[in-house]
Amino acid sequence: MASESSESTQHAPAWARPEPGSRRPRFTRRQIAEAAVAIADAEGIDAVSMRRVAADLGAGTMTLYHYVKSKSELEALMDDLILSEMLVDSSALTTGWRDALTAIAHQTRDTLIRHPWAVYGMGGGGMSPNALRHFEQSLAAVDGTGLPGTAKVELIELIDDFVCGFVAKTDIEPGAESLSDETMRAIAGYLDTQLDTGHFPQVAKLLGGADRAGALRRLFGGMSTPDERFARGLGQLLDGVAVAVDRGI
Repeated sequence: MASESSESTQHAPAWARPEPGSRRPRFTRRQIAEAAVAIADAEGIDAVSMRRVAADLGAGTMTLYHYVKSKSELEALMDDLILSEMLVDSSALTTGWRDALTAIAHQTRDTLIRHPWAVYGMGGGGMSPNALRHFEQSLAAVDGTGLPGTAKVELIELIDDFVCGFVAKTDIEPGAESLSDETMRAIAGYLDTQLDTGHFPQVAKLLGGADRAGALRRLFGGMSTPDERFARGLGQLLDGVAVAVDRGI
């Protein structure tokens, strides 16, 4: 029985194994994850390697393997650390499903803005401790909807999809307002040649017949801020959810 237990522990993910058993271990797995996240924040996820994390910690690469078995396990610990930042205060879960989901969505967005690589780089954590806590909070948020279990999970995923998509498209990618006047004029010149074909009547109607560079600048530069668009888009999404909740579907 003891050998079976030892073998089971050996194949368990990092968070399910005890920390290395030396009396005073040099590092904790959280410290290792924090070092890896700091590298990813500064240089991108591709800069993270066992060798690089060990160097930043002032340790040998083989020393790191005493705590973390592989690069994929390191990434799972990074995921779990990021998920810890997505947790909301428990009081946010007691104000009704709509406010609770709003709080979780904003917390998730704020976390991903701090760690933009995580929008594309997360996914290896599985049901880690903080993934489980985040899922528990999400389920608590939607508990008052009265929806069946599958619909609750779909609702949680719908909010996650909206948040991740918004961060990837709006918060990470530079907007039209960041383009130089020269670039805007070049884009407008290209549009002129395309719109003159008559194949894009709706775009032509939107931009008008003259000063298309100025029209582009006014349209996209004059839009509301990302924070305002996020709040409005989330609100509209939840309006639709409210209709489904009222119908019990």
